[in-house]
Amino acid sequence: MINTVPGIKHTDSGRFFLLAGPCAIEGEEMALRIAEEILRVSDKLRIPFVFKGSYRKANRSRIDSFSGIGDEKALKILRKVSDTFAVPTVTDIHSASEAAMAAEYVDILQVPAFLCRQTDILIAAAETGKVVNIKKGQFLAPEAMLFAINKVRDAGNSRVMVTDRGSMFGYQDLVVDYRGIPAMQQFGVPVILDITHSLQQPNQSSGVTGGKPQLIETIAKAGVAVGVDGFFLETHHDPASAKSDGANMLKLDLLENLMTKLVAIRDTIKKF
Repeated sequence: MINTVPGIKHTDSGRFFLLAGPCAIEGEEMALRIAEEILRVSDKLRIPFVFKGSYRKANRSRIDSFSGIGDEKALKILRKVSDTFAVPTVTDIHSASEAAMAAEYVDILQVPAFLCRQTDILIAAAETGKVVNIKKGQFLAPEAMLFAINKVRDAGNSRVMVTDRGSMFGYQDLVVDYRGIPAMQQFGVPVILDITHSLQQPNQSSGVTGGKPQLIETIAKAGVAVGVDGFFLETHHDPASAKSDGANMLKLDLLENLMTKLVAIRDTIKKF
């Protein structure tokens, strides 16, 4: 299933793969710095790695929230990360009209959770020929993702993945239903667990999303035990200063310790 993604390294490791990077591209220096450290860890542990970064943030709680440094500028930075470190990249799109533009720069187009039922976006992403990663809506049962997957397939693209980012639990919390991982794997696609957005606390009175990053390891350990194909996480060298979603990010210097533990769990499970 890892071979769905072109250019990915360590496909012989038999381990989960990793989509990781900052929430948003804030500048070239930060993107290269974060990518270099993730690559160091992933190479050391032989974890297939895809660099993640949003070129623009469209789903913001407030009009004054950071949305990006400019589409073309951020997309060029994503391409530079790919060229510099020889790793594939993923970014999210927010409308059908963005698919072809983003596809010029990245290897994977991601459809955000709130947009996972939007037929025109799924078809436009599929028609680029790029890998399509669909995030499961917080409002959908895992089984309902088959319809989103089939829209991409019916548009002529079999390279599709899905990512679980938790389900709404009341107004300001999310929970991960781990039964959904094997349920979606039955559709014949790689299933990824987003271990940072799953810990968001949306709809805060301040208009700034909160989070519980201290539980990232807990969520991840359960996911690897269940058998996820990959992990999605957002990381930053200083989450408190991140311009988007810092409240639920993993601090970059904690990445190696977390990945080392997850690799050990996966390797142990493979023995049985």
